[in-house]
Amino acid sequence: MRKKTLTVLSGLMCLVLVATLLGACTSTAEEPGTKAPLKIGMSTPSTGVAAEKGAPMGHANVDCIKYVNEELGGVDGHEVEALWLDNGYDASKAVTIVNRFVDEDCLLFTVASSGMMTAMMGIANENELSGFAAFSSPNLTQPPQHIYGQTPDYGDDWAAFAKYYLDNIWKGTGKPKMALHLLDNSTGAGARMAAEAGAEDMGIELRDEWIFEHPATTSSETTSLTTLPDDIDVLYISSTPAPTAIVIKSAVELGMYPGMTIACGHAGFTSALVELAGADIVEGVYGVYPTVGWDDDVPAMAKMTEYCQKYHPDDYGNMDYIISWAQSLITAEILRLAVENAGADNLTPQVVEAQGLKKLKNFDVGGLHGPVSYTPGDNRLSKSVRVFRIDDGVLEPITGWVESPFISYE
Repeated sequence: MRKKTLTVLSGLMCLVLVATLLGACTSTAEEPGTKAPLKIGMSTPSTGVAAEKGAPMGHANVDCIKYVNEELGGVDGHEVEALWLDNGYDASKAVTIVNRFVDEDCLLFTVASSGMMTAMMGIANENELSGFAAFSSPNLTQPPQHIYGQTPDYGDDWAAFAKYYLDNIWKGTGKPKMALHLLDNSTGAGARMAAEAGAEDMGIELRDEWIFEHPATTSSETTSLTTLPDDIDVLYISSTPAPTAIVIKSAVELGMYPGMTIACGHAGFTSALVELAGADIVEGVYGVYPTVGWDDDVPAMAKMTEYCQKYHPDDYGNMDYIISWAQSLITAEILRLAVENAGADNLTPQVVEAQGLKKLKNFDVGGLHGPVSYTPGDNRLSKSVRVFRIDDGVLEPITGWVESPFISYE
């Protein structure tokens, strides 16, 4: 009996040994999801005064990472582990969040807004943690350090619309008179920098007394608008959707619009603007935005629409969802390039920036916006926008892609 027991145990030990050896021999061919995760940080203003913009952006980030992990097998078999945190459009929260990204060894991070990235970028640059903002302003990328803009910045928006206006809308003589209404942070400052640098050369009259700032919590801008001359031609707004809606409604109340031309930078130009102001109020308003619309037939549209309608159907039609879906695709591509060029075991934030982000070259986000490339000295990753107009409550593109040349503010 003892001999039989020893024989059985010996057989079991052999099986264990064989299984161990087989496991060792096959460890380099792991199934997707069995390798160590790649940790990233993500932050959006999903509550607070910019929630109408931040909530769909956060949804898209999470939905797309889910798609990358569950349908694409992650990045070379590594799950993308997203530490997503709501900053509430609060600079102090943003600082706490970026410190957490550093402390928890995130390889890179993304944010929705230039305002929150402005609060975070000092700590990120100091720790050489690269990050990129869906919505950018020149102060983030000039001088170039470790912070990048996913798309053209708010100054590029102004320049693109100003050129379109002069070429296609302005029919008067002399110089058109332009006023600016700007959110009192980097969202407004970026547009102001471009306008003050370029208006005179473009043949646009812009005076200091026609430039206004408003807080994100503004409830009326009739007082500021009444100081404008009766013959103002253009009102350009660079803000988020809720205050943009207030500025436009104030212009309507004063009888200024329809009459002058109103245009918006991409931070405020989305379906949320139509919902907040009312379709009749914003009829004919122009805007600049760096993505396609929901009706455009591009390769990534079907999968993105599938996830949006399955998990966050209320976001369907909101172009802010599109830009954040693209943001997550770019994040996955940066990680893929870093793994390919340096090996997963060697990844640090510095390696991911050098061997991933800076290796981006004409990456196609499924047609959702322009191709993504790193260009030394120009930390904008995509460099093209389109001009839209609101017709019957729908944001309709009226131009093809407009390239945004680099504007130096240094």
